[in-house]
Amino acid sequence: MFNFPPPVLSLAMSALFMVFLTPGVHAQGVYPNKPIRFIVDSVPGGTTDLMTRLCAEALNRQGVAVSVETKAGATGGLAAEYVMNSAPDGYTILGAPNGNLLIQHFLDKGANFNPARDLAPIFISSESQHLLVVPKSLGINDVAGLIAYAKANSDTVYYGSAGLGTQPHISVSQLGKMLNIKFTHVPYKGLGGAMTDLLAGRLQLLSSSLGTVKPYLKSGQLKAIAVSGSRRLNAIQDVPTASEAGIAEWNMNVWFALFGPKALNPQAQKFLSEHLLTAFQDPKLIAKIEEQGGGVVSDTPALITDRLNKEFKVYTQLFKEGVITLE
Repeated sequence: MFNFPPPVLSLAMSALFMVFLTPGVHAQGVYPNKPIRFIVDSVPGGTTDLMTRLCAEALNRQGVAVSVETKAGATGGLAAEYVMNSAPDGYTILGAPNGNLLIQHFLDKGANFNPARDLAPIFISSESQHLLVVPKSLGINDVAGLIAYAKANSDTVYYGSAGLGTQPHISVSQLGKMLNIKFTHVPYKGLGGAMTDLLAGRLQLLSSSLGTVKPYLKSGQLKAIAVSGSRRLNAIQDVPTASEAGIAEWNMNVWFALFGPKALNPQAQKFLSEHLLTAFQDPKLIAKIEEQGGGVVSDTPALITDRLNKEFKVYTQLFKEGVITLE
């Protein structure tokens, strides 16, 4: 055992005391050692907001302090830019759907942006199929009815979206090209405004994930006439798939994910990815996501990057073919 003279011992104890008074020193290098901020790129109440909050709540239950903030605007560009310019320490994280990130490259001043290269993927919370919905007051009950209505009312079938290049925009653009029918696009800052006009009958069509429209399907104000993909949704088994509805080529899925800035701290990326992958195996959480028409995804960060690269090529082709225009 070492015996220090009283003055030396006193200095040592003072130094140790100061270490414990210095914020964060006792946890230097350990992630996380302060609250994490999730920045949602869309308006509150939408599916992106819901899925990001589910991630935050899952981490909160594991003792990790996470808050959720909204920075909507520019088709998700405001939030993406904010996170990209944040310190890559893992304390500022973006919550966004794939479509908002993919479209940024094609918007003004975004030509140098590639989400697979310029953001660090962390976790996908869920993937959802899109629904085609119409106001119940329109009297349309299926896709055949929509086609007949559109042909009889040329240039007066309006559909809403959360902004230029968002998936609700791309989805109906694809459908229109496929059917050789013109649907007139009305972009909004979020689906909230589009929903208001759809319910009022000022819009005739919307493509959206179930979470956004589910309350209005239950109330009978909206009618779903098709679901993208190859399977019916458990939550609304009576809605036919695109193939069953006669539009087999129509396919639009959206997934919601968390990203950090480029060069994200590897420890933070690993911590968040692994903790969320574990949390999202909870049957109660899975059931909650399925109620919104989604399914849990177990992709690693590397697989998320692979998804983005493949979908980026698809978006590029859609622009070349004129399926997507930002006029």
